[in-house]
Amino acid sequence: MAIEKVREYFQKFGMEDRIQEFDVSSATVELAAQALACQPCRIAKTLSFCVDGNPILIVAAGDAKIDNHKYKTRFGTKAKMLSPDDALTRVGHAVGGVCPFGVNEGVTIYLDTSLKRFDTVFPACGSGNSAIELSIEELEQYSNYTEWVDVCRLPSAP
Repeated sequence: MAIEKVREYFQKFGMEDRIQEFDVSSATVELAAQALACQPCRIAKTLSFCVDGNPILIVAAGDAKIDNHKYKTRFGTKAKMLSPDDALTRVGHAVGGVCPFGVNEGVTIYLDTSLKRFDTVFPACGSGNSAIELSIEELEQYSNYTEWVDVCRLPSAP
């Protein structure tokens, strides 16, 4: 089970006890926000794509949406998300629990600048009912990210 893979990953750092598991689903931004009693924007959703035949993950704020123009400018291709089956096979986590921890070899991880406005965020931990609260510095440290990117847009202010 992918959550066990993530638990083992965090065990190396003595942080496995920080993983939160819920009796309810946290598989979407809205459900995760309800389970954590936080704003949806603080959920660090992890989106899986394919670039040049290789899987990539983009970790972004819960209220951010991929901006197709920014994405194509950065990666040189149209944003094409992995299917649920491909995400599980190529990344190592099922949709709803995809996270940047304990992923398969060959997966490149990017952090989107939409996260930088928060002190802490809540990424999933490999299952559709788990999360961990991390500071941005901890997210950088434990995600094995390649670089920060700006490929999302935030909702317009009301």
